Order: sequence, then C-alpha cells, then structure tokens
Amino acid sequence: MASLAAATPPIALGALDGRYRAAVAPLVDHLSEAALNRERVRVEVEWLIHQTSHGIVPGVRRLTDEEISALRGIVETFGPVEVAELAEIERVTVHDVKAVEYFLKRRLAEIAPAEEDKGLAELVHFGCTSEDINNLAYALMVKGAVADVWLPRAQALVEQVSALARDLRDVPLLAHTHGQPATPTTMGKELAVLAFRLGRQLRRVDRQEYLGKFNGATGTFGAHALALPDVDWPTVSREFVEGLGLTWNPLTTQIESHDWQAELYADVARFNRVLHNLCTDVWTYISMGYFAQVRGQGTVGSSTMPHKVNPIRFENAEANLEVGNALLDVLGSTLVQSRLQRDLTDSSMQRNIGSAFGHSLLALDNVARGLAGLDAVPSAMAADLESNWEVLGEPIQSAMRALGARGVPGMEEPYERLKELTRGRRVGGDEVREFVRGLGLPADVEERFLALTPQTYTALASRLVDYLP
Repeated sequence: MASLAAATPPIALGALDGRYRAAVAPLVDHLSEAALNRERVRVEVEWLIHQTSHGIVPGVRRLTDEEISALRGIVETFGPVEVAELAEIERVTVHDVKAVEYFLKRRLAEIAPAEEDKGLAELVHFGCTSEDINNLAYALMVKGAVADVWLPRAQALVEQVSALARDLRDVPLLAHTHGQPATPTTMGKELAVLAFRLGRQLRRVDRQEYLGKFNGATGTFGAHALALPDVDWPTVSREFVEGLGLTWNPLTTQIESHDWQAELYADVARFNRVLHNLCTDVWTYISMGYFAQVRGQGTVGSSTMPHKVNPIRFENAEANLEVGNALLDVLGSTLVQSRLQRDLTDSSMQRNIGSAFGHSLLALDNVARGLAGLDAVPSAMAADLESNWEVLGEPIQSAMRALGARGVPGMEEPYERLKELTRGRRVGGDEVREFVRGLGLPADVEERFLALTPQTYTALASRLVDYLP
C-alpha cells in the first residue's frame, strides 16, 4: 500500500487543517507555530527598542527612527521565507527561542551594519530566559486570536440568535419541562434565554486580563540586578510588559503562572457549553417540526432517503464543542501547575491552544449556518398547543388559590380539583370551559378564563425578550 505520508504537498493529519481548513484559517495568523515565532520576534524586537530608547544599558546609542521602523518591519512582513529560515537555524541550535535570537541578530546586522554598532547585537535577548519571551508571545497570540477572530464571531452569533428571538417573540410555543407539556411560552423568549446566557459569558471573555512576566530565570531579576545594579528592574519590566498591551505580573517563578489562561479557557468553555445547549434545543425543535430547514438547491440530506434534511450543522457543532471543551478543560487544569520553579509540560500543552479555539470557531460557523437555514413553523407549534389544553390547569388553580385566600367561597382544594380534571388524560377546550363555568368564579375572572386558550397563555413571555441587551 502506498504511503500517504509521503504525499506532496503534505496531507493534513487533523480535520482542522484538512476538511475544515477554510472555517478556521483566520486563527493561523494568531495560534500557529509560525505565529508563535512571529510573536517571539516581536517581543525580542520590542525589548531591544525599549532598552535603547530608555538608556537602560549605559553607553549604548539610541536606535534611529528608521532603524526602529525597519526592526518592526521584520515582524510585519514575517512570512514563509522567515519561517523556513528560522527552521533552518533551529536545526542547528535545537532550541526554538535561541533560533529566534540568532535570526534577529542576522537582521540587525543588516539594519545597523556599521562596525561601531556590532555591540547592539548583545542587547538582543539581554537578561532574558526563554520563558520571558514565550509567555509574552503566547499572551499576545491568545489576545489577538480572541480579540480579532473568536470574540467577533461569537458576538455575531449571539446577535444572530438575539435577532431570531426578537423576530419570534410573539410566536406561541408549548414549553416542555422534563419532556412533558408545560406552561406555554414563546419561541422568541426561549431563544432569548440562550442569547442572554451566551452574551453574559462573552462579556466575561471581553474583560479578560492577559498577564505577562519579564523577570528572569526564577523571577528574581537575578542576572539583571547583578549586571546593572543601578537599574530599577521591576519598573523597567512593568513598563515593557504594559507597553505590549499586557497586564504585568510581578510575582512569578521562571514561568508566568498561566492562571489568566485557565480563567479565559473556563469562560470560553462555559460559552461553548451554553452553545451546545442551544444546539440540542434547536435540534429538538426541528425534530418536533417547529422549525423547517431550508435546504440549498442540490444538497443531499440522506444518501438513501430522499425526503430527509438532517440537522447536520447543529450535530457537527455539538461534536466540535465537545472536542474543543475537552482541550480547553485540560489546558485550564494543567497549565496552572508546575513542578517547583519550572517544568516543560506547559510548553507542549500550549501548542494545543489553536486546536481548542479551532474546534470552537468551527462550531460557531456551523451554528450560524444552521440558524440561517431555519424557518419557523408557527402552525406546528399552534397544533401542539391546541392538543394540550390541560396546561391551563395551572393558571385556573392559581386564580382559585388567590380567590380562596381572599375568602371567596367555593375555591377549596383547587389543585386537587384541577388534577382530577387533567392528570393523565387529554382535555379539550370545551371541557376546560365547562369546568370553568362550574367553579362559581367571579364574573370578571370567569370571563377571563373562558377566553383563555393555550395559544394566548404566554403571559409576559414576549415582553421578556426586551431584556436582551
């Protein structure tokens, strides 16, 4: 059998880089190995600029504006050529961050080639342990992925659900609790509940802090303080980290403790779980006929049953949410632990961040496409309501309780009397109205209940949709 591993170009091993590449491609600019190296270069470049701009090392000249622009241009134009060059260097160094240091020194020699400037190269990676670079690079990567890709997609989906909720705010729906017919609601109100829950999680994600540390091999500024004892290194560190748009962490071991990552991944996973709930609810509404799927011309619902249109978008989303959450959960639980000052479990673990967000992003894409292909079927919802007049037992017995509490005679044992009428059997409108007429209710109350139907018994459901942001 021929080996597929030898194919050119290489065949993707995973679904995200194969079948679903188009849906998750925007994350490549933020969470790929190439993006990690680009952000490492960014941190090294900014550290060199920060040192020279602030005169941290006495006697070193300031970089010119043209040199600073050229250095930052290395990051902005970072692409396949640079990726290949770094890989070549790493084959020699067998160390990824050292490869970045040597790569930048090559570029610096081209930008500032004068003999008297050769000392500048010694400020590349000055005072740094690899984790000083890595933790900042990962913080920038994840922040960019969330702010530029994941969060906008998630917010757009929540607005899509909210818009559908507003459109269907007045469409009566037979609710089901424990799978049994229950107090009517509206489809809009039920979707609004999900939109509200999703939006709340996104607001938590939007407030997320992205922490960074820059304090040496064990978080003590050891080499820094002995090399340049007159420098206020905590202040330098804070200004540098905050200058990158991150929150400074003053107390760490060799690694930034990753607690912020665990917090973020927990919030994203919780959003995913609520979205999974939306998928299962909408799937169920489709199976009940409350939504019809609008199939695109030429699509196939089933390979053998021509009539079928399967709810594949929601099922695909469920699977990807489950895979994504498995990764987010293990990232959150593993990254907050490190043996003493440092072990390398986080190095391997963080390389799965892209996959975790990729599966979530793919789910967002599927849910959005699934919702866009739905048409509400109010007639199906109305038919189920018409078949379940017994749900009016709740408001009738509640009104009787209120009247009995006020001393109105004949209102005894309202729950028991309604249970006898409705428990275990279907009743129709005629039976309910006959029952109401025999209760001896005050005229205005009797008139209200004689006019009530399952379709009109939605109370404040429509108004509650207005609580969506």
